[in-house]
Amino acid sequence: MDIIKNRKIFYSISVLIILIGFAFMIFNGVKGNGIFNFDIQFIGGTSIEGNIGSNFNNDDILNIVKDTTGLDNAVIQKIGDDSVSIKTQLLEDDVRAKLITALCEKYSVDKGTFESENVGATISSEMKKSAVIAVFVSCLAMLIYVSIRFRDFRTGASCVLALCHDALIVLGCYAVLRIPLNNSFIAAILTVLGYSINASIIIFDRIRENKRKISSRDTATLVNSSVMQTLRRSLFTSLTTFFTIASLYVFGVPSVKEFALPIVVGIVCGTYSSIFIAGSLWYTMSNFKKAKA
Repeated sequence: MDIIKNRKIFYSISVLIILIGFAFMIFNGVKGNGIFNFDIQFIGGTSIEGNIGSNFNNDDILNIVKDTTGLDNAVIQKIGDDSVSIKTQLLEDDVRAKLITALCEKYSVDKGTFESENVGATISSEMKKSAVIAVFVSCLAMLIYVSIRFRDFRTGASCVLALCHDALIVLGCYAVLRIPLNNSFIAAILTVLGYSINASIIIFDRIRENKRKISSRDTATLVNSSVMQTLRRSLFTSLTTFFTIASLYVFGVPSVKEFALPIVVGIVCGTYSSIFIAGSLWYTMSNFKKAKA
């Protein structure tokens, strides 16, 4: 496989997928649904959780919330077989009490079964800031480490650009699939970044080893050979992790699925970027430097 020869095709695929994610963000924003499905940890709101004691239908709960509060955009999640989590916009104390009373009457349970809390906007603002800072700091630290490790800034820059590629695709996944954006989002993004950088470093380590055997002027052959030599290892490692996380998504509870699905997407795009994007970016930067010289 000539990865370098077809690098523009791989670049185009990545750009197309990222643009689709941005298109969904704009579309959702224009429709008034918000560019993301922000959970209450990010925008503030009211969270009500309780054990109903029997199986139930999410639509029935949603109708009760709508009739009681007038809101039709509440997020209803089933926890196990008989517990429910309701997340809405910020509710006044009397409206919240009215909703809990309606739920108790519908399912014949005690009011003490339900617990509720309000999440303020101050907390949500801090979480947004923390998410941006965490991703930025992790990318900066990886750029410095990889550049020093390989004594080549182009290697560090290629790895970080590939990480940004993965982060944007996972972000687009949240927009397209309307996965609730909550505190697990930060953990999911950082997990994907950490996994992706590992695969890229393996490839660049092989590139460094092959420089002794292949002329450094023939960068295309150097990158293609190094990627193909590590391809099997990269795919097997990714498949092992993919099957594990996919099992969590298939058999996990809703809160686990919200965390597992972005990581599944991240593993796929991280493997793709390590194999087809990172080495190609390094080749492009190397050729640009030679042309400039």
